[in-house]
Amino acid sequence: MSSNSTALIQQLRTDFEKPLALVTGPGAQNATLDQMERSLFRQVLRLGLRLLQLFLCTRMQAESHAPQPSGGKIPLSYHSQKPLDYFSIFGKLTFTRAYFYKTGQTGRCPLDSALSLPERCYSDLLMESAELLAVDGAYNKSIQVLQRLLGIPVPQAALESTVTEHSQTVKAFYRQQRPFPVPEEGSILVAQADGKGVPMVRRETLPLKVRLGKGDKKTRKKEAITTALYTIRPYHRTPQEVLGTLFKKGPPPPPRTSPCHKQVFASLDGKDLALKRLAEWAQRREGAHIRTRVALTDGAEALQKHMQAKLPGFTLVLDIMHVDEHVWEAGTALYGETDPQRATWVETQMGDLLSSRVAEVIHRLQETASAHPKSSSVCKGLHRVANYLRRNQDYMDYA
Repeated sequence: MSSNSTALIQQLRTDFEKPLALVTGPGAQNATLDQMERSLFRQVLRLGLRLLQLFLCTRMQAESHAPQPSGGKIPLSYHSQKPLDYFSIFGKLTFTRAYFYKTGQTGRCPLDSALSLPERCYSDLLMESAELLAVDGAYNKSIQVLQRLLGIPVPQAALESTVTEHSQTVKAFYRQQRPFPVPEEGSILVAQADGKGVPMVRRETLPLKVRLGKGDKKTRKKEAITTALYTIRPYHRTPQEVLGTLFKKGPPPPPRTSPCHKQVFASLDGKDLALKRLAEWAQRREGAHIRTRVALTDGAEALQKHMQAKLPGFTLVLDIMHVDEHVWEAGTALYGETDPQRATWVETQMGDLLSSRVAEVIHRLQETASAHPKSSSVCKGLHRVANYLRRNQDYMDYA
């Protein structure tokens, strides 16, 4: 074993003793639990870094400098030790490995493939951690969390590239999935689709304007379509029980059934492709155990038409949560944000809607709006919600 390995092992023995001294030494008597936890965390990271260094050192020592086979007739000869930077979850490492080269041929480092090194200098574990954080938040926020916890800077461009590359395998993963076991499925097959405008990053540099003109936007948006598919067992509720859940009133309801094997997918490929994929998923979930088929959407007419075209055997239902948002919007237009009458009024409308009295709610909204000037925000707000309900009336037979 080389002197480098020996020195590392000696240093590691010292490093192993440091955490023990930290938790049992005199200073531990005055340390808080938080202080101790933070100190140990940093020491464990340093220990992991040295262990990883030792691992690489032993692999480098075992490398052969004998000529390496190549694609040509002449083997590659040992040329030099080539350095490499590697950012691990423990910190940055720099090591050298044998480089083989022959004039006119592509050189290579055999240890790179033996260690299965990533294409970039960031470890798979580090990038996986960054990706998991980025799934539910912005890229820059996930990078900030890693920087704060581990002290490792990860460029946003590297994270974006990694996410883009890994996303290419998602469709193939879903295609090769086996059918879910029928005993674990419910009798209602539910397909959902919703659209959301996503601000897109402008790659080109635009000239700054003092004031935006007609049609100018601060950001360019593209519609993302989120789809979901699952089965569920029936869960019968009365309108009053649903109202109790929405308005946090009455006794707690009995435990409700949960979605079975829910699949969720989001895409910027447009409605047609997104719902075509959803229909393919639905076809794979079909079987004798499925008794009811429901398609839930928001109130976007274009999305509803695509759902009806791609899932003709499904009953289209306007998602009650979208209705709830619009009714609250009408209540705000009528009473404002702080008036206690607003919640009572909204609860009354929602009770009628859940009882399939949609026409009565529409009539009530129009009558109330007519009592206000046409140009008023109250009149406009109430008419907007009434029109929304009228257009979706066929999909609101909740009772």
